[in-house]
Amino acid sequence: MLNEHRLRREIVGEMHLRRWPPITPPMTIVQILRLAPNGATHEGLPPFRGSPAFVAEPGQRHMQGILADGLLFTWERHSEATTLTVFARPDAPLLAEARAWAESAPGEVLRATLIDIEADAAAAAAKMAEFDVDPAELVCCDFGGGARLSSDFRIKDEGYGRLVVAAGQLGPVDLARAVQSLQELGNYRNMALLGLPVARACWGKLDAAEEELRLFGRRLDSDESSDNELLDALCAMSLELGTIASDSRYRLSATAAYARLVDERLATLAPVAIPGFASLADFTQRRFYPAIRTCETVVRRQQELAERSAQLTSLLRTRIETRIEDQNAQLLKSLESATRTQLRLQHLVEGFSTVAITYYAVSLLAYLSGGLALFGVHVEHDIFAALVIVPVFIMLYVYLRRERHRLGAD
Repeated sequence: MLNEHRLRREIVGEMHLRRWPPITPPMTIVQILRLAPNGATHEGLPPFRGSPAFVAEPGQRHMQGILADGLLFTWERHSEATTLTVFARPDAPLLAEARAWAESAPGEVLRATLIDIEADAAAAAAKMAEFDVDPAELVCCDFGGGARLSSDFRIKDEGYGRLVVAAGQLGPVDLARAVQSLQELGNYRNMALLGLPVARACWGKLDAAEEELRLFGRRLDSDESSDNELLDALCAMSLELGTIASDSRYRLSATAAYARLVDERLATLAPVAIPGFASLADFTQRRFYPAIRTCETVVRRQQELAERSAQLTSLLRTRIETRIEDQNAQLLKSLESATRTQLRLQHLVEGFSTVAITYYAVSLLAYLSGGLALFGVHVEHDIFAALVIVPVFIMLYVYLRRERHRLGAD
């Protein structure tokens, strides 16, 4: 028995998901792309003609089944959207009910497509003639195996976009793979374009933030505002830029990821232009890529403004730190001056204290000289005091000075 990793079967199964059943023309395909409900742990599809509801379990990303004779469906969960696809013969009696069933599934519709698969270009042209199409907006091109796509990519009155695909020489499996890639291109294109309104909403806010940064640079160069006021204003501005970036980061990052998938699908299909018509590549390049570049520009502007804000913050902090250092230097200088003055006063006091100590010392010695009379030695007090004042003063002065130097050396 193999000791399998717990994710082995999931990651292997991932390589086999999202495969359409073989397509044999003529066929009608209904596909609806919906945004997944926020916080949904599982999703269900409504019952069809009394059958049990189809419920996707938590973590399940693919379902397929048979609705009725000649009616197949597949359901796929993507990162933030789901696709429900119905495959039917054009003459299937329950096609209208199957379409209504697909429309009743939960979720907001982001793209709905009706695809008519015809055997050849002539049948496809006849089918396309049934629709109200502006020839100037008609996209018509060939891709692998002689298959041909025709569409104006407009939403019709019924709420669907209409595509007509001529199978050409493609077999059922290759045709299914090509049409699936074509649909994935369109789905990823719509998912990517969700970032365009977000980018446009950010543009005006970034313009205002850029003007504020420019004015702040002028205020920083002048002394009209205090450092505290400038720092408060810059912090508020940085917070605003951070809020703009955080509110749009996910959507714009997703747009960039979907744009890369569109490029991959377009390279896989490798559409070949037909003279007189716009090709799928022309249609994509004309509006899709400018929209993606707008989103990329918004991301770059957010980064540049954040860097400018950081630079201004650094300059302001440097100025504040320089001023604090200058204030500290001035404070130290004033402390040094005060210390010197205090030292001089202390030396002056020491001089006076030497005189006072000399006075008391001489007085004590004079009292001692009076006691010598008991031993028969008579000493004149005034003469004795006059003789000892100078030696006592010098001794005290030298002693105190030596002690001061010793303490200073320590």
